[in-house]
Amino acid sequence: QVQLVESGGGLVQAGGSLRLSCAASGRTLSTYNMAWFRQAPGKEREFVAAIRRYGERSYADSVKGRFTIFRDNAKYTVYLQMNSLKPEESAVYYCAAKEGLVLGGLGSRSVYDIWGQGTQVTVSS
Repeated sequence: QVQLVESGGGLVQAGGSLRLSCAASGRTLSTYNMAWFRQAPGKEREFVAAIRRYGERSYADSVKGRFTIFRDNAKYTVYLQMNSLKPEESAVYYCAAKEGLVLGGLGSRSVYDIWGQGTQVTVSS
């Protein structure tokens, strides 16, 4: 089973950008649907963005136009480019994966059975 490792988090000022990476250990991600979620202290883990194995993308309304999810199957990596970050987007960001066909939307945590450990993103005001 693939293992996921996130990186790229850190401290950034409001309005700044970060690129998160999610690397798979030893196996291509080309057969996986991938997503990013985030969880702030005291809050539920929420959907951010997803990309199907064949490339269709979806986003939470709050990040549309600012965040981009994309994949490089040759590098076994999925990315989340985050622009115009806001302080309220400070959270631990998690990568998630589900292999094969997924009917319906990709925005629910229950879709995914593989999770990374998360990477902290802090946006200062």
